[in-house]
Amino acid sequence: MQANARPGEQATADFIRHGTPIFRRTNFALFAAGIATFGLLYCIQPLMPEFSKDFNVSAATSALSLSLTTGVLAVAMLFAGAASDAWGRKSVMTVSLLASAVIVLLTAMVPDWHTLLILRTLLGLTLSGLPAVAMTYLSEEMHPDSIGLGMGLYISGNAIGGMGGRLVAGVLADFVGWRIGVAAVGAIGLLAGLVFWRSLPPSRHFTAHPLNLRTLHARFAGAFRDAGLPWLFAEGFLLLGAFVTVYNYIGYRLLAAPYNLSQAVVGLIFSVYLIGTFSSAWMGHLAGRLGRRKVLWTAFALMLAGVLLTLTQPLLLIVLGIVAITFGFFGGHSIASSWVGRRAGAAKAQASSMYLFSYYMGSSLAGAGGGLFYASHGWPGVAGFVGVLVSVGLLIAWRLYWLAPLPGPPSTGVEPPLPEV
Repeated sequence: MQANARPGEQATADFIRHGTPIFRRTNFALFAAGIATFGLLYCIQPLMPEFSKDFNVSAATSALSLSLTTGVLAVAMLFAGAASDAWGRKSVMTVSLLASAVIVLLTAMVPDWHTLLILRTLLGLTLSGLPAVAMTYLSEEMHPDSIGLGMGLYISGNAIGGMGGRLVAGVLADFVGWRIGVAAVGAIGLLAGLVFWRSLPPSRHFTAHPLNLRTLHARFAGAFRDAGLPWLFAEGFLLLGAFVTVYNYIGYRLLAAPYNLSQAVVGLIFSVYLIGTFSSAWMGHLAGRLGRRKVLWTAFALMLAGVLLTLTQPLLLIVLGIVAITFGFFGGHSIASSWVGRRAGAAKAQASSMYLFSYYMGSSLAGAGGGLFYASHGWPGVAGFVGVLVSVGLLIAWRLYWLAPLPGPPSTGVEPPLPEV
């Protein structure tokens, strides 16, 4: 803050705005972190058949290598924000990223299945220090007219990491074995962690708060007293729950008659993730200009249209449906996550943690529940289930459209909130 600023007023240079060198540095660092985080998390997904062969475990047991990580991640993120309140945003994120990369490198050398599961469980704990805290950092440091674009670019890195981790590990596993594939992803994560550490500007609007369980409980409780935050948490649950369910089971439909696609061709569906690198940034920036309440509902409407397209027979229309679902998901997540930070006030870390807890629980619960509908009714059952999730999200977005703006200036001291908050 400039010393000569009048009360209640700060120089715009004190906050990070798009078009400036510090904005580019910040987003380069967080883009690298997003690539690493989701590459480290999802790199083992295409390797599960290899685990079954190498460790002589069933497919269901092999899936624990991912489900244990995401389960621990969802819970640990509730406390990651409090840790960053006490120890600083950048330091917690840096340690989280570097420790996670080291754990993935160690995973490439495990002698047995139980050791692999232990390391994957620890990975959920160490990874938790980045996603929630990154959202908090952006909410504190970005100017209101730039946070939508900043959050969108960070989520773009998530999309590339989620796709790239799968592709790097999967392709290398075919030629040199799964251990080399995992080690390569770990090495990329370690390099990204070093880039993040050197590139991310220190916090300028962070105030340390010592760990206090009573205060922590009060801040979590305060988030649920807000008129908008609980609805945004629900949106996170519905967004990822619907998205993961589609990607979990669409392959079964395309491998079967009348399409009979090969596993390699079906695997190329992951390349659709690249759409997220555009839609998250574009829709986030659009929401910053027009208002989040005016744009969020379009993400759910697009996803619903995509679900309907997957019920048709032509393969091209099914692929277009997957594209629409992916575009809407990444755009909706960008808008909802940035909106959480704007409404959270002093409890930004706890609100971000609660949003991501709901987000990953949506993946866990809805993703598993979709299997019941596939077993009983095939793809129409899955599409119906996802259609209900997306329709509920659309209704909540309509409810948020009429949400009253927050009174007064936000707690960060920046200019009064934009009209859509």
